[in-house]
Amino acid sequence: MVRQWTPDSWRGRPVQQMPEYPDAAALAAVEGRLATYPPLVFAGEARKLKRALAKAAAGEGFLLQGGDCAESFAEHGADTIRDFFRVFLQMAVVLTFAGAMPVVKVGRIAGQFAKPRSDPMETNGGVALPAYRGDIVNGIDFTPEARTPDPARLEMAYRQSAATLNLLRAFAGGGYANLEHVHQWTLGFVKDSPQAHHYEEIATRISDTLSFMRACGIDPQTTPSLQTTDFFTSHEALLLGYEQALTRVDSTTGDWYATSGHLLWVGDRTRQLDHAHVEYLRGVQNPIGLKVSGSLSPDAMMELIDLLNPKDEPGRLTLITRFGAGKVEEGLPKIVRRIQREGRTVLWCCDPMHGNTIKATNGYKTRPFDLILKEVETFFAVHRAEGTHPGGIHIEMTGSNVTECLGGARAISEADLRSRYHTHCDPRLNADQALELAFLVSELMKRDRTSNGRRAVAGF
Repeated sequence: MVRQWTPDSWRGRPVQQMPEYPDAAALAAVEGRLATYPPLVFAGEARKLKRALAKAAAGEGFLLQGGDCAESFAEHGADTIRDFFRVFLQMAVVLTFAGAMPVVKVGRIAGQFAKPRSDPMETNGGVALPAYRGDIVNGIDFTPEARTPDPARLEMAYRQSAATLNLLRAFAGGGYANLEHVHQWTLGFVKDSPQAHHYEEIATRISDTLSFMRACGIDPQTTPSLQTTDFFTSHEALLLGYEQALTRVDSTTGDWYATSGHLLWVGDRTRQLDHAHVEYLRGVQNPIGLKVSGSLSPDAMMELIDLLNPKDEPGRLTLITRFGAGKVEEGLPKIVRRIQREGRTVLWCCDPMHGNTIKATNGYKTRPFDLILKEVETFFAVHRAEGTHPGGIHIEMTGSNVTECLGGARAISEADLRSRYHTHCDPRLNADQALELAFLVSELMKRDRTSNGRRAVAGF
């Protein structure tokens, strides 16, 4: 029998990946203040996302989830947010055009600060210090002062998330996302890339379509959906004290919601059935994600699904698979068939990043673009063979011109990595590579749509 849930019931469970703060009283004081702050997102927005994800799970939509590996305080700024958002819009346009279905846009942003670590300590020059766990916990500089977990950073992360959300809402609803601006979303350094020509072709066809619609009396003024878009936020729920402080009762339904982000996910290192992170997530009514890798057996996966989505609510649970290019063909069919056999409703999403991380010969952690693409292609092939819907991709990306992942059309080499390797944690696709991936995914979507003869569903 599942015991009663409360926002703090996780505190009675074993917990992984939580930092040890030296001053428990200071931490409690910060969490107490956070509990009085306004919510960052609202229950109605989370329900709207859940409805969109339910349609995607039914084959009537596609999830595009992406953003920073870990947001930083130092790189926060209007230009950084704008560049990320417009690359995201470009990707969504490409996928919408090819798939002839709505694309659900969910950013890893405005809350994606904390990172799990494989080792709680880092050793450098014979000195051992706590590992960097993201700006919400400690600093990246290798000094005792920077690496000491500081609860004041929780409030800094809250304020940055609020500012980021404010700008994203303005971009999404204030005209920046107007489809009439589709030609203006190209970043300067992407204009010279091989993707620019392909994107301009799509943008021109969209512009021609809008001109025809305008002649028929349909324009952004009469049809507001042409000039706005829905954009949602997500992050891994790691710091449960922070999450608890921002967990609120929805006055219209009486249900508990996490108001730190629209969608929260539980990661590969914190999905233990009887541990704190799963305990917390089972009680909030937001849509949630579950990372699934080869280390999770089908039986254990079903136990987690039973706990996280006992009512089999459509849109509640997204399975984010991360096997690695060489293992997905063997591992994915087993869990797809088990879900099918049990008759459960999930949205299938491919994370082609985390299973394809390697160390270059010069010591940089990186991800080869060809392996990322191979995992996505195999993901689509498996779902095609099993008769299920490949419902989304989950990627780490940025709107900046970084050199962190190998390959792509510009053929970033190991020697290039050191020139603009800016990530604090894991390597990200740059804007050019992210758009290239969107085009490659769009070809897979187009192939599936053609072979299935599926009815086109309009919507951006």
